[in-house]
Amino acid sequence: MLALRLTRGAHPAVQLRRALVALASAGTGFLLLCSLGYAMSHADHVTSSMLRLAWCLTPMAATVHLAVAVARTDPATRPRPGLSAIGLGPGRLMTISATTTALSCTLGSLLALVLFLQLRGDLAGAPLEGTAAQFLAADQPLPFPAAVTLLALVPAIASATVALILRPRDAQPATARPMRGYGRFGAYGRSVARETFGAYGRFGAHGRTTGGRTAEPAEPAGAAESADAAAPSANGSGPAEQAAAVPAPDPDPTRPPGPRTAPAGLPWGIAVLAAGLAVEAYADRAGDGSRLALPGGLATGAPGVLAGWVLTALGLALAGPGLTHLCGRLLQSARPGALRLLAGRVLMEEATRIGRPLGVVCAVASGVFAMTALLDAHEPGFGPLSTFGTLLVAGCTVATLLTAAVEAKHERADTTAALLRLGAPATMLRSAAALRAGALLAAFAPLTLIVAELAALPLAHR
Repeated sequence: MLALRLTRGAHPAVQLRRALVALASAGTGFLLLCSLGYAMSHADHVTSSMLRLAWCLTPMAATVHLAVAVARTDPATRPRPGLSAIGLGPGRLMTISATTTALSCTLGSLLALVLFLQLRGDLAGAPLEGTAAQFLAADQPLPFPAAVTLLALVPAIASATVALILRPRDAQPATARPMRGYGRFGAYGRSVARETFGAYGRFGAHGRTTGGRTAEPAEPAGAAESADAAAPSANGSGPAEQAAAVPAPDPDPTRPPGPRTAPAGLPWGIAVLAAGLAVEAYADRAGDGSRLALPGGLATGAPGVLAGWVLTALGLALAGPGLTHLCGRLLQSARPGALRLLAGRVLMEEATRIGRPLGVVCAVASGVFAMTALLDAHEPGFGPLSTFGTLLVAGCTVATLLTAAVEAKHERADTTAALLRLGAPATMLRSAAALRAGALLAAFAPLTLIVAELAALPLAHR
């Protein structure tokens, strides 16, 4: 009931994102039901039926990716101070997010079932005829257990993925296990780190010789602070005067934080991308003549070529955060001004949040470009279901990227408000956003075209 209340009372923008999840789930469920109808109409073509069912994994993955992105930006399930006192801790909020995702996806699955039954003529009117009849199997009774099982896949997988991504994590650092026995220099007790042999030499030296004088051994930081706080100084100043003499930290909240370390996925992404292109070329040259016809009038090719396509898309997704971080670093090179510095720091901070959806968009765009480049005037174009599936995957990936951009904007809302209070013009912030978009476009657009051309080469002379 709490999940239903939070869903009903959400902001219109949040409701729009949830409606997009429901529509994506409806489209994926409709494709799954059409695969079931094709299998019922073509009982002798088991391989083709399994291939069509496996082809639905791509829109299913895109739908789950969108559902996770929407759940991460849901303000109703974001942890806030004081919610644990009323029983809304991180675990309960994670459960609410998973339940809300399951409700949205279930609504989409019900819409897909109603549409499929309507086209079959089970609810009202006559069933469709022509080429659509082979995907509906209107002359056969629909097995509802199989249909319900297929429609339950998207809500179950999406809610489980949201629960896994948003699960509570322990923020406390793990401490090393203490060692029993003799501690430092023979003292009995517990020791966290092992003592090295060189420590005995340093202890016996009683300090280091500097300019003919022997310096006292350095005390631990905690002991020195305790001694300074307990005893007054030589001029009679106590702890209060000493604390006043210590320089205060910079209270300026608008200073951009230090950039995070570069994401570690760039080398792996480049390696997987190169491996995918190599697998495509080798599979096309060393193929045994077996061809795999993709459903809906798509290109045909060897199974190894299709496996290479999958590796290529995975490599782009892995390399996206690293490339985004690199774009931010390049923006700050060669004596940057305030505009380039702000745009580059934001890109480096949001490399993981923006880069991975951007890499997925580039992977989908390169795949679509490669498939459309293979079509010529002598072959038919995409079938209706293939066109619908392609639009569904492209729409889900673009919506996921926009949702991640909205999440990043919300994360830096405090910094943006502080800059505006200090007198920064709003045009500067808009110019920084345009500069970030232009840098990403200049980096990812040529990469997408190059990968698409290389991916289409093995199938160009089929």
